[in-house]
Amino acid sequence: MLARRQRGLTLIESMISLLIISIGLLGIAALQITSMKQNAIALNHSQAVWIGYNMADRIRANILQFTNYAGIDTAKSYSQDCMKAPCNNTQMVTADAAEWATEIQNLPAGRGIVAGDATRLDVTVMWDDEGTGATGTSCGNDPAVDLTCYTVTLVQ
Repeated sequence: MLARRQRGLTLIESMISLLIISIGLLGIAALQITSMKQNAIALNHSQAVWIGYNMADRIRANILQFTNYAGIDTAKSYSQDCMKAPCNNTQMVTADAAEWATEIQNLPAGRGIVAGDATRLDVTVMWDDEGTGATGTSCGNDPAVDLTCYTVTLVQ
C-alpha cells in the first residue's frame, strides 16, 4: 500500500533538480557574457593608453616642432609618408598625424585630438566604450556625449 501512494515522487524531484541546475547554468552564462564585455572594455582602454603615449612619444621625438602638433585632429585627413622619402621636422608633424589617425581607427568610433599652446599639449584619445554608436568631439560628464577619453599631458 505504501509503495502505491509514492508514485511519481522521483519525477517531481528530478524536475526540481533540473530547474535548479538550469538556473545555475543561466547564471554562469550571464557571468560569461559580462566577463567578455569587461574584457573588451579593458582591451579598448589598453589600446587607447598605448595610442596616447605613442603620440606623446612622437611629439617628444620631434620636440623642436612642439607647438605645431597643437590642432591635430584625426577627423581631418593627413597624407605624408616619411618611410619612402626623408622628411624634415615640419613634414614629420603631418606624418605623425597620419600614422596616429591610422592607429586610432582600431578603437570603436576612435578619435584623437592634440590641443594646447607653446608650453602644454593635451593628447586626447576618445572612443565609444559602451558600443552604442556614439560619436562626438568632447569628453566629460555630459550625458549627451557617450565617449570615453584618455588624455596625456605634455609640458615643454
